[in-house]
Amino acid sequence: MRLSEARVVLTGASGGIGLAICEGLCASGAQVLAVSRHRQALEPLLARFAHNLCWVDADLTFASDRKKVLAMAQAMGGINLLINAAGVNHFAMLEQLDDSEIHALLAVNIGAPICLTKTLLPLLRKAKSAMVVNVGSTYGSIGYPGYASYSASKFALRGFSEALRRELADTSVTVLYVAPRATRTAMNSTAAQALNDALKSSVDDPQTVASAVLNAIAGDRRDLYLGWPERFFVRLNSLLPHLVDRGLRKQLPLIRRLSQKPDKEHFKP
Repeated sequence: MRLSEARVVLTGASGGIGLAICEGLCASGAQVLAVSRHRQALEPLLARFAHNLCWVDADLTFASDRKKVLAMAQAMGGINLLINAAGVNHFAMLEQLDDSEIHALLAVNIGAPICLTKTLLPLLRKAKSAMVVNVGSTYGSIGYPGYASYSASKFALRGFSEALRRELADTSVTVLYVAPRATRTAMNSTAAQALNDALKSSVDDPQTVASAVLNAIAGDRRDLYLGWPERFFVRLNSLLPHLVDRGLRKQLPLIRRLSQKPDKEHFKP
């Protein structure tokens, strides 16, 4: 897909990876409808790219707000690219989370992208060629302690992407699944950052992830896994999960200690 010809609905546009993707799309000449619950972080881009960027305030867990996004997508003449980048995360052991926190995480991370994709699919199918991009996580392939509910949502998003790709195989719409590793965004709590530091995990800048995502869109990729050795461990986990079990069990004392104070919700707006 030529980014200069893209007409995009981008969720999670005001934070972290989404904001970096938004800037890259606009700089490439794409027409972008930025979807988020907060506008402030987008203000510089809205001023800089006034001719090809607009914003809509939407909570995508509500059908009424998804219909608002649809109406604006129709008003811009249709779309050929949907990027589901909004998400929420917790670093906490499962028993530390309230039921309401779990339900909210699942609603944002998997319910909203499925329902928004369904809502916008008729518009996407009208395009000569179109793409759905779902931003998942390495934890969508490796279930990680301290992230049980988050991993469950990203495993689900990966499965949705695979099934949808096959469901649309005889149409003009393709599906790209993106799996970033740890990324330096506000979604990471102090405890999560402490865990990354203690494990000496590599952490990418949002701009690095965004650049890789845009290259994958331009190259019509079907999946993108970022980082080494993360890609290796994804493969290892699929072939020899018991080896990964052993390695992660050694990390459990550290994970339990750092998760003693469960995080509040951390959103990619």
